[in-house]
Parts: sequence; C-alpha cells; structure tokens
Amino acid sequence: MAQNLRDFASRMPGGGRGAGTALKLALGAGALIYGVRESIYTVDGGQRAIIFSRLGGIQPNTILAEGIHIRIPWFQYPIIYDIRAKPRKIASLTGSKDLQMVNIALRVLSRPNIQTLPAMYQQLGLDYDERVLPSIVNEVLKSVVAKFNASQLIVQRAQVSLLIRRDLMQRANDFNIILDDVAITELSFSKEYTAAVEAKQVAQQEAQRAQFLVEKAKQEQRHKIVQAEGEAMAASMLGEALTKNPGYLKLRKIRAAQSIAKTMSTSQNRIYLNSDSLLLNLQDLDFTKGSDAVFLSQKK
Repeated sequence: MAQNLRDFASRMPGGGRGAGTALKLALGAGALIYGVRESIYTVDGGQRAIIFSRLGGIQPNTILAEGIHIRIPWFQYPIIYDIRAKPRKIASLTGSKDLQMVNIALRVLSRPNIQTLPAMYQQLGLDYDERVLPSIVNEVLKSVVAKFNASQLIVQRAQVSLLIRRDLMQRANDFNIILDDVAITELSFSKEYTAAVEAKQVAQQEAQRAQFLVEKAKQEQRHKIVQAEGEAMAASMLGEALTKNPGYLKLRKIRAAQSIAKTMSTSQNRIYLNSDSLLLNLQDLDFTKGSDAVFLSQKK
C-alpha cells in the first residue's frame, strides 16, 4: 500500500519529494484526528464510568461523572454503568406457616451503589441485577412468609410488606445494591384454599343473617307485647273514664258525628241514609240514652 502511494506521488507534477511531504502531512493529520477521537468519550446523564487499564486493571479510586473525559487509546477503556433505578418484577411460590402455598410477586426498584462501582464490576459485572436479585428475593420471601398464616398474610399485608422491605434491603446492601422501593404487587393462594375461604365467608354471612332474623323476631314480639299492653291500658282507662264521667261517652258520639258529617260534606256523591244509624241526629233522645243510663246507675 505504501509503495503504491509512493509511486502515485512520483507521477505527480512537481517531483516526488514535495508529494512525499504532503503525504506524510496527510498521514500525520489522519493519525492525530484518530488519536483525538479515540481519546475522548462521553458519559451521558444518569450514568457513571470506571476505567479499566491494560497495565493495572480496574482503577478502584476512579469513578467518572457525566460529561466528556479523556483516556489513553488502546491502554485504557471506560466501563459505563447506568445508575438510574430500574424496575423489576419477581414472582415466587412459597409456603405459609399453616402449610398453604402462596403465590407472591414483588416489584423492586434497584440501582448500584455509586461509591462501590469498581468492586461491583470485579465481583458481579454489568448484569448485577440478573445475578443477585432473583436469588435474594426468593430467599427473603420464603423466610418472611413462613412466619405468617395464610389469613394473616391478607389481614396484616402492610406488616408483611414492611418486613420483606427491611430484610431485602439488608441483603441487597451486602452486594452493593440500593433498593429504592419494594412493593407487593400480587398475593394469591391455591384454588382449594380460595374455595374454602369463600365457603367460610358464605357460612358466616348466612349465620349473621339468621342471627339478624332472630333478633328481628324478638323485637317484633316485644313490640306486639308493648302494643297489647298499651291497648289494654287504654281500654282500662277508657272504662274508668266512662265510669267516673258518663258524659265522656256522649262526647265521643259527638266527635264521631262530626267526623261523619265532614266526610259526607266533602263527598261529590249524593246519598240518603238514616241519620240515626250515622249518629247525626244529636237531638234524638236515643243519642244520649246510653250515657244517661250509666249516669243513673252511678247515682243509685
């Protein structure tokens, strides 16, 4: 290739010496541009970079922030980490304290610890979450769920979530992983247990309904007793009032006559009835016959 370039330069007008100098300058400029290009790299937002050197390996004290940086071409190259929190959903099948199988799923937001990126790369590499999170999530879920009965997992879900969050953060910290959030997204049981719980709930509802009907019957019975007692007391008071004051019966007849007269006066129909049978004949001697007989018997 170099020989061909020299032959081409010798054929150019102006002599081979001038053309060779121009070629050298072009080659030097190209090498300079290539060197500058390979020496500069960019760390984007939400990322951090560590440096691997072919002479000394990973540089433990070098963590580069966002922006443009310089390296020695071929001898050094950057390893870039994404330090933004990444969501991951992990499901596990485990057993409760009363030996019920539980399907539980967690949503985990994880990110690497910036201060320990060199050590993390040496131990876990770039795919640290794939290597660590599934195993420690399953371990923590099995240990926490085994402390509760199936019914407690439903009633005390907040407490279960706090225990899982605390234990999982402690385990992730051993691998230089920071967990920003841990949440239970799914909690279900086997079909047999779900059917048993539903049957139990239906039985409890039926028992409560039966108890309600019994209480309702008791209340209705008490109401009837009180009503009967009130009617008996009213009848006794009415009899006593008639005994002491026979005029009370006459007053009742007058009020009944007023009510009948009012009803007939507002009616659009035309009817002809005996006034004696409707208690409307107040001047008739028979109108006060009953009350006068009571009055005369009291005098004797």
